[in-house]
Amino acid sequence: MAHLWRRFRYHIAVFFAVIGPGFITAVVDNDSGGIVTYSQAGARWGYLPLWTLLPITIVLIITQEMCSRMGAVTEKGLSDLIREEYGLRVTFVMMTLLVLANLTNIMAEFAGIASSLELFHVSRYVSVPLCAAAVWFLAVKGNYRSVEKIFLFACVVYVTYVISGFLVKPDWKEAAIYTVKPVLMLDASYINMLIGMVGTTIAPWMQFYLQAAVVEKGVKLKNFKYSRWDVIVGCIVTDVVAFFIIVACAATIYASGHREIKDAGEAALALKPLAGQAASALFAFGLCNASLFSACILPLATAYYVCEGLGLESGINKRLREAPEFYALYTGLIVIGALAVIVLSESKQVPIILLSQVVNGVLLPFVLIFMLRLINRKDLMGEYRNNRTFNIIAWVTCVVMLALTLVGVVTTFLPGSPPTG
Repeated sequence: MAHLWRRFRYHIAVFFAVIGPGFITAVVDNDSGGIVTYSQAGARWGYLPLWTLLPITIVLIITQEMCSRMGAVTEKGLSDLIREEYGLRVTFVMMTLLVLANLTNIMAEFAGIASSLELFHVSRYVSVPLCAAAVWFLAVKGNYRSVEKIFLFACVVYVTYVISGFLVKPDWKEAAIYTVKPVLMLDASYINMLIGMVGTTIAPWMQFYLQAAVVEKGVKLKNFKYSRWDVIVGCIVTDVVAFFIIVACAATIYASGHREIKDAGEAALALKPLAGQAASALFAFGLCNASLFSACILPLATAYYVCEGLGLESGINKRLREAPEFYALYTGLIVIGALAVIVLSESKQVPIILLSQVVNGVLLPFVLIFMLRLINRKDLMGEYRNNRTFNIIAWVTCVVMLALTLVGVVTTFLPGSPPTG
């Protein structure tokens, strides 16, 4: 009995030693842009979009596990591998597109900070500069272990969305039905919503950040099974949170007939007369936490994969003078994202933020294609190559995303198309 207890304690200790990259990467995906997307999905379409979360969770687990495995096997980041295998030109083009997409995502995070704290009567001219300074200080003055602990604590705060979901007293029967009942419509806004949900849940930048984080944490193959569970738990948690965001908005905003919201802050405000002060405050606090958390991760992830892809020094374990380009890019992204929120009006910010989620969905299949070509290389991965099931699901995801993008473009010019099911 004592032997079994020691083994159990050993497994738990190793799990908590490797936990972090997978869990943080998955949970941070519920950022300001993601919360806007889920809130608008629930507000406009009610419980209908819930069916997408099951397949999205499966695809998210598979894509994240592939990156985690490549990081543990090769001890190199994804952009590093792309540069080595496909050359600097291809890497530069992909990095440029991802930086542009991430810059709008970073802007969305600071917009989320501004809109959430304005509900607590804090001006954006105060909240955005202070939070931008805090984000910059965290990475520049911290190290990987200290930063990771703060990120893991921020993950816990996402429980506020679960509590909000229960406080609004939704129709659980209808929610359960639409969780397993697919609904497809040839409607441009509905299809763009689907693309946005996939793009915000399985964002391209996540794959680069996760693999870089696994490498920097030093996860080895002998402990990879624990890293895999880190990924699985994180993916499940992130989509459970997404479920409750959609449910909260479906049970209140959609049910009231309002159905149009500009941002997640407006969703939190709309909950107040419909579900009470507590649900509204929790939703707003969750938005502030998610936005601040993601405002830390996104510039960090972008700086990681750009510097890796260009063969430059990167990592928060390195000092400023050891990785000047890494910290310069990190600082520049924070400054531009924060300034955009202060200078641009909300009416100009929202279309950019929503477009960034769709751009994520369009870029995703191309990132997956690179990942699949790399992870199936025998000389690179050896016995840790993908199995047939992983390959089938990943390739189907690529095809579905390309098809959705094409249909979304076509239906944009054919408004009022009839539903298909």
